[in-house]
Amino acid sequence: MLIGVDWGGTKIEAAALDADGVAVDRRRADTPRSDYEGCLRLIADLVEQIETGTGAPGTVGVGLPGSLDPRTGIAKGASSTWMNGRRVEEDLRRVLGREVRTANDADCLAVSEAVDGAGHGHRVVFAVILGSGAGAGIAVDGRAHHGPNNGAGEWGHNPLPLPDVTELPGRACYCGRHGCLETWVSGRAFARDYRTHAGVDLAEPVTVSGAEVIARMRAGDRLARLVWDRYVDRLARGLALVVNALDPDVLVMGGGMSNVDELYADLPPRLASRVFSPVFYTPVVRARHGDSSGVRGAAWLWR
Repeated sequence: MLIGVDWGGTKIEAAALDADGVAVDRRRADTPRSDYEGCLRLIADLVEQIETGTGAPGTVGVGLPGSLDPRTGIAKGASSTWMNGRRVEEDLRRVLGREVRTANDADCLAVSEAVDGAGHGHRVVFAVILGSGAGAGIAVDGRAHHGPNNGAGEWGHNPLPLPDVTELPGRACYCGRHGCLETWVSGRAFARDYRTHAGVDLAEPVTVSGAEVIARMRAGDRLARLVWDRYVDRLARGLALVVNALDPDVLVMGGGMSNVDELYADLPPRLASRVFSPVFYTPVVRARHGDSSGVRGAAWLWR
């Protein structure tokens, strides 16, 4: 049995797959935010619940909201900042009592979709997460590509290309820089952009979500349409860098914004206008396994 764990900033999910990739059990719980040891205990509890429920032991792969230094094993670049500086794999082995394989959560998405999802049949898969943050993973021949710094796919922390005067210097990012793509193309950034231009007090609790902005756009709201068009253009500018440098066989979209149907009609022509090549044939597709891709990809780390 292959057990995958998706260690997210808001929830931790564990699932068990059989040899054919069919989920036989699934458990989830809210993430104990800012409590590293609490997260470790919760992961151990979820794995124990699955093994007790199925009556079978399994390998464990864990998708992380960051990556590990390939020489020291110390966590780096995690959006769950309380993980940074920790020896995550060692600590997971300690609480689980077995070997553990880990990868960035976006890498897990890429692997899941490359193995039996929307990227199946494509050699180089670039998978994007457009959720509360923005990240990406790369799978080559069905395996995650990491690079010597274990930093491949950190697309969300590149600056927004070709910014205009209204986009400089950009919003502050948790990584310490300004103007990262994550601050422009995440679902959170999309909703914030609308609220800013609608005159909503950003100090108040969120009153207009990304889903509500999309609903208003479909109902004919002109501001919502303008904010959507600018969002698509920013996303196209960011992905044009990927196409120019890597030219992946497919772009797989995950995260909450990937559920907006208009994305698949509006993004390809805008992206075609931004890439260097005069032709753009790359398919832009929705992740087949949706929110389950991360946990499935973590399980596939033992495949």
